[in-house]
Amino acid sequence: MHVEQIYTGCLAQGAYYIRSGKEAAIIDPLRETQPYTSRAEKDGVKIKYIFETHFHADFVSGHVDLAKKTGAKIVFGPNAKTDYESYVAKDGEEFKIGDLTLKVLHTPGHTLESTTYLLLDENKKPYCIFSGDTLFIGDVGRPDLAIKSDLTQEDLAGMLFDSLQNKIKSLPDDVIVYPAHGAGSACGKNMSKETFDTLGNQKQKNYALVMNSKKEFVTELTTGIIPPPQYFAKNAALNKNGYSAFDAVMEQGSKALPANEFETLADEDDVLILDVRKPQEFAQEHIPNSIFIGIDGQFAPWVGALITDLKQKIVLVAPQGREEEVVMRLSRVGYDNCLGYLKGGIEAWKNAGKEIASIKSVSAEEFAGKINNGISILDVRKPGEYDNQHIKNVPNKPLDFINEWTDTIDKNKEYHIHCAGGYRSMIAASILKSRGFEKLMDIAGGFAAISKTNAPLTEISTCSKS
Repeated sequence: MHVEQIYTGCLAQGAYYIRSGKEAAIIDPLRETQPYTSRAEKDGVKIKYIFETHFHADFVSGHVDLAKKTGAKIVFGPNAKTDYESYVAKDGEEFKIGDLTLKVLHTPGHTLESTTYLLLDENKKPYCIFSGDTLFIGDVGRPDLAIKSDLTQEDLAGMLFDSLQNKIKSLPDDVIVYPAHGAGSACGKNMSKETFDTLGNQKQKNYALVMNSKKEFVTELTTGIIPPPQYFAKNAALNKNGYSAFDAVMEQGSKALPANEFETLADEDDVLILDVRKPQEFAQEHIPNSIFIGIDGQFAPWVGALITDLKQKIVLVAPQGREEEVVMRLSRVGYDNCLGYLKGGIEAWKNAGKEIASIKSVSAEEFAGKINNGISILDVRKPGEYDNQHIKNVPNKPLDFINEWTDTIDKNKEYHIHCAGGYRSMIAASILKSRGFEKLMDIAGGFAAISKTNAPLTEISTCSKS
């Protein structure tokens, strides 16, 4: 028996490779299929099944492409309906993988089709569960993604309580919990940085398993939930209905475009220039009207939160050698319409004599000295960070909702922008600048640097929720 967690940090996502004898199964694969087919080829085994724990909202699964390439059967739990060929399993149904058995435990709550898969070893002893978004390490899945006219988040939270009590807590303590996500995912509130644990340990430490009152559980689970990013529903629809072939998406997006050709495309009204370099590189020099979302941050989630059209045409400015990586990571969240990248990067653009723009940056110390002069400040951190501590009398303008609050601020004012460290503030500055805001100042080092100055700050909160 071989069970391997294939964890992708930038999405905080765990896929799984199970092998026994000459057969294998994949659980919750990412969009690119090569990591899974390569493992199977190396081990000389056939991928027999692709199990999906639910219709994922935060990424596009690779199940459709992987099934086409391997002939494996796509399996969902009860209540799932797809526009492509798949098998909808019954609660309690079992599947054989070599000498192993995978048992379906229908665990609705995060979504109605959410399913946990219990892996039984050669002797039918429970070994581990692949819990999807039903149970995380330290948390459980949010209950607000499958709301319908006759179903509330409180209803779903109640279903999740019943699933945990009736299907999960009764399993042996030595069963390993393998979730679909870890810390950094927007699918839960307070996930642990650990990516697996024993169920016994979670029964003692995870509030969702410690609680025995359904009413208290529902209240806890539905309190302090930030609205999901706009792309969640769109990704769930792709996972349910199907999507473009990954190989074709990569071929289109990986075209190297000389400066003149890049400029011709970029000048079209429906094309977005996406610059994925480092924040300070973008600040120093970038193509006018380009948007910054750095590849070395939480790239895919921020793309999904801020670029509202999955069909948006995109041309890239990327670090040399990482262009295909960017195209792949865009595709993971359903942005399949990348048209290519600037060949030679920003240096080629400058060498061709093209126009360059920049964003001013100021040190935290200099900024702190200006606060009492009545300057306008934008704190673009998340509400939980803001509630913990912030500059006195400065309102919170979360980057997550910039598309809602941009029209509420004055283009004629100068704005000093900060986040925690500088990544999100540069994203915000780039978006505002592309929308006609000219007087922008990024605060180097963000709130981490500001907190070390004499800037007037609120007291540190000890009970705020993130």
